[in-house]
Amino acid sequence: MNLNHIQKTPIFVFLLISVVAIIGGVTSCVSPRSIVYFQGDSLRYTTQEITQKYVPTIQPNDLLSIVVGSLNAEANEVFNTPNVFTTASTNYSTAAGGARVQPLGYLVDADGSVEIPLVGKLKLAGLRTTDAADTIRTRLLNFLKEPSVIVRNLNFKVSVLGEVNRPSVYVIPDEKISLPEVLSLAGDLTIYGKRDNIMVIREENGKREYAKIDLTSREVFTSPFYYIHKNDVIYVEPIKTRINATDRNVQLVPIITSIVAAIGTLGILILNIVK
Repeated sequence: MNLNHIQKTPIFVFLLISVVAIIGGVTSCVSPRSIVYFQGDSLRYTTQEITQKYVPTIQPNDLLSIVVGSLNAEANEVFNTPNVFTTASTNYSTAAGGARVQPLGYLVDADGSVEIPLVGKLKLAGLRTTDAADTIRTRLLNFLKEPSVIVRNLNFKVSVLGEVNRPSVYVIPDEKISLPEVLSLAGDLTIYGKRDNIMVIREENGKREYAKIDLTSREVFTSPFYYIHKNDVIYVEPIKTRINATDRNVQLVPIITSIVAAIGTLGILILNIVK
């Protein structure tokens, strides 16, 4: 074998190993303990008492759907008309990730009341939707025979930002949802989401609260922020590896390109020497 070939080959191998080492440094390993949810004891079966009993209530600025039914279909339309009109000014994502037009409905004013045709103003703030339906049904007995009333909150929405697969604003039709369920709607966290430091921002009673939630611990089930409230904002912070990897990728692209070009040139020279 040619002597120059023997001298050049180690350089070629060294450069190749250097490129592999650089690429390996860009992608670092992630510990399983940092991505596994609800870690606790290793027993196959355990129980935990449910301490939260969150019941959403009607608040000022809520948008309510009030559907009235009775034996008189024509009379029902008087009360159901506000639910028929729609506005295209507010589009929110549904659970499937699409968009829907937000119905107009009945707006709860600053005093916590709604204006219902014929009935007049009714104070509904602080009531559950089922209790509000009973209150409205009692007043409708003066106008309808055997009325039925269904009340739903139309603008119970939450925002999900950061390292999730589908960040968006989600309208919650059930009016009660937990943090894991909301994250499921958003397609779960990406592998780069920081699972032990999820921020929930909540505005209620004239103050703004910030809470950090650890999804890797079962203590999340006892947190007062386990159940999400209307207008909560959920932010998933990226792990440090994500930030560092992005910075390194930007910085190393020209370096890796130069090394690959040098290896290619050196490979051509070696082949010529062998020949």
